[in-house]
Amino acid sequence: MTLKELAAKAAEVYKDNPKVEAVYIAGSISREWEDEHSDIELHVLWGEGPSEDDRRTPMERLNGKVISFYEYEDEEWSETYELEFKKLEMSHFLTETVVRKIQKVTREFQVDLEDQCIAASVHFGIPLYGEELLDGLKAKVLVYPEALSQSMIEAHSNLGPRWNHRQTLLEREDWLMFYSLMAATQEKVMGLLFGLNCMYVHHPAYKWQKQSLELMNIKPDQIKERLESVFLSSPAKGLKDLESVVEDLQILVDERKDT
Repeated sequence: MTLKELAAKAAEVYKDNPKVEAVYIAGSISREWEDEHSDIELHVLWGEGPSEDDRRTPMERLNGKVISFYEYEDEEWSETYELEFKKLEMSHFLTETVVRKIQKVTREFQVDLEDQCIAASVHFGIPLYGEELLDGLKAKVLVYPEALSQSMIEAHSNLGPRWNHRQTLLEREDWLMFYSLMAATQEKVMGLLFGLNCMYVHHPAYKWQKQSLELMNIKPDQIKERLESVFLSSPAKGLKDLESVVEDLQILVDERKDT
């Protein structure tokens, strides 16, 4: 049974609960990025908050093996369980919570990455139940707002004061702080690229970086190889490559301002 078929099998059980308004596949499967390491990410939208029994009963009916089970936190209920030797990562939200988060991103142009992840999950999500509701939500995220693009660029343009001391860290061979800075700067670079390309961020840590870069039209030449070099080449070359990426990105940002 494929991952999508397993997801559909689980959705058939969840939709029996009258509180459930929609179920959809999120994560790598929804983008056709899955590989042999991928889990099934299933999002369930509820008209009212699920009880513990609402969440445990489907697992029992599916003969799932519980791996983790978390209480309500950050406007989400979540659990993970094994089904036919595959892992299901369940995320449960009130429908009104998802609507509000989409509003914050598409109408208020807030750059919160967790909220953008919800918008991205809806945009790419594969409906398994509640298609009419999900079609309405998809319509809300169909057009990426120009004002959100600008907000993302403004939020990620400042690389922070440590960037000014990058050469000192390299010369001191202060590797922990040096590579912490390199990673933080790459995150800023990715935030800028998502904003420039009018793409919702789909993971707060920019997971699936290479696949994301392939989808982008506005980017420095050979960006994937240059960003890989930051961690896979010598520290001096990695820093040089990252500096050149930052310079090229500034040119792209300036060009956008002129249009």
